[in-house]
Amino acid sequence: MKPLASALAVLLVTLVRCAPPRCEPGDQAQAQCMNNYLNYCSGVSYSKIMFPNLIGQISRAETEMSAEYVLISVLDNLLNGECNTDLRLMGCSILAPRCENNKIVKPCRYACEALKRDCQHSFELIQMAWPYFMDCDRFFVGEEEGCYDPVGKYQDSSLTDESEVLFSTLQFKYHSYAEMTKLLKRTVSVCSSITTMYTIGRSFDGKDLYVIEFSSNPGEHELLEPEFKYVANMHGNEALGRELLLYLAQYLCSEYLSGNQRIQALINNTRIHLLPSMNPDGYEIASEEGPGYNGWGTGRLNVQSIDLNRNFPDLTTIFYQERRKRGGRVDHIPIPRSYWNGKVAPETRGVIKWIKKIPFVLSASLHGGDLVTSYPFDLSRVPEENKLFSPTPDDQIFKMLAKTYADAHPIMSDKTDERCGGNFAEKGGIINGAQWYSFAGGMQDFNYLHTNCFETTLELGCEKYPPEDDLYPAWQQNKEALLTYMEMVHRGIKGIVKDDKGRGIKGAQIKVRGIRHNILSVANGEYWRLLPPGTHFVSAYARGHTRVLKRIYLPIKMEGSGRVDFVLRRIEPDIYFESVNEGSDELDLIEHLERTEPGYEDEENEYSSSRGGKPWWWSFFANLGPNSPDWLLRNN
Repeated sequence: MKPLASALAVLLVTLVRCAPPRCEPGDQAQAQCMNNYLNYCSGVSYSKIMFPNLIGQISRAETEMSAEYVLISVLDNLLNGECNTDLRLMGCSILAPRCENNKIVKPCRYACEALKRDCQHSFELIQMAWPYFMDCDRFFVGEEEGCYDPVGKYQDSSLTDESEVLFSTLQFKYHSYAEMTKLLKRTVSVCSSITTMYTIGRSFDGKDLYVIEFSSNPGEHELLEPEFKYVANMHGNEALGRELLLYLAQYLCSEYLSGNQRIQALINNTRIHLLPSMNPDGYEIASEEGPGYNGWGTGRLNVQSIDLNRNFPDLTTIFYQERRKRGGRVDHIPIPRSYWNGKVAPETRGVIKWIKKIPFVLSASLHGGDLVTSYPFDLSRVPEENKLFSPTPDDQIFKMLAKTYADAHPIMSDKTDERCGGNFAEKGGIINGAQWYSFAGGMQDFNYLHTNCFETTLELGCEKYPPEDDLYPAWQQNKEALLTYMEMVHRGIKGIVKDDKGRGIKGAQIKVRGIRHNILSVANGEYWRLLPPGTHFVSAYARGHTRVLKRIYLPIKMEGSGRVDFVLRRIEPDIYFESVNEGSDELDLIEHLERTEPGYEDEENEYSSSRGGKPWWWSFFANLGPNSPDWLLRNN
């Protein structure tokens, strides 16, 4: 049990056992209004309550001993969000019902439904079910019965289409961390059938790194559906990308609901992950100066003074060493153990775990300071040369990806040089990272060399933190580019690698002749391989199996990715082997290092089962014995 949870539980039970009952009515017909002595319900707008309450508890003592009352008393420790007060008031309207003229006045159903829409995701984030006593249909009534709003802010009982209310007009303003979190949760509430929200870790100051996901089956990987991600605000003072992803989330939600066929096709066939702020602590520092006045460096780093885009493992140096060797390892390069001996930011560690657990195919990182799309490598192949073209083996497809974004951006693709980003006009608004300026430890190089994911960097403007008046034009300039780039995840080929008995093979190598960079199949034998148009010779191989080679042709105007499956025959005699799975060992190492840090609290344990199958928050209710709230367990 957590120390805080233990102390609260003991305190609550002690108070409960010492409190004498205030009333013991014989039956509801004889019940009368009485003063409200429930401490955690002291914030309600009325002073008189009645027992039995709306869930049948007949006295103050019974209520204070109940799991329902313990729940509303520990909301601050559970949810850490803006919903806590509203949820407490709503819960108290049931546990300590309003009494007038010796009759209970029930709360309004529309208020309950509105609160649930706003706040249900707070419970989902900690894997807790919505409390049964806040069942809107069971305990709340319509306005025709003379109800009231316990929260005092939900006035519209018609509950019009929330997508129209929220997203018909985007608010082009900067959002604080609390505002950003609330907006993401509202988006999930409106589009609950296609969205979910989760955290990949916490910043150094303890802020959750929230991701909103869009998919026809949110929260689940679907067979052969590619995974895509956008990451913004890696540098805290580069704020435009953060806002663009918030606008993009609202746009995807509203357009899907309104029947936009393009958006529906994108979401139904892609699992999209948006991380609006990788460095929320740095953003807070930058926002103190505000837009238009921010210096080049204020808020760029996290609060440990770490540049997150220099904090990833430098695998590019290893690549340059290995490529000279016959049979040298030039893809899926393991993270050196020595890396963990250095200063690794929690934000960096969260992203590393994230991209190791989800088989991302394509990604982009949103930055600011210029107007160009850059692509790997970021580190020069010659250490002494700071501006040297340093291509990856997949240079052709990376140029194609970068050009896709630039061509869809009306200014980035402009051929005039007297503008923001004009230095890149001759190159079509794209640049090889090392040719621009060389640095090690970047995120896009790490994605490419450690995983199957291809990532580019989007520099969105010459002002890192532009004035709010520039947000609407920036959205108009980037909207089509953001959508078109996401659609590129469906280029190339995809398929399943199986053995001759129909079993998927994990860790099979997908090799393209002439490109010294292999892709590995993931669970169920799935793979995705981004490729430019043309003829390619593609082979699949796994230890203990035969190699299979296929010739494929991808037309220039081909829509979607081509399906290319492989069946590998086991070599006789039947040799037992284990597929490549070094990622699991590295994840174990990451999590071990996290647990050994002072004050570290494992996010994995927080949002997963423990203590004999019970979630972490179960400890708050441990002293209730047989009255423990099984109704809060989501599987119930």
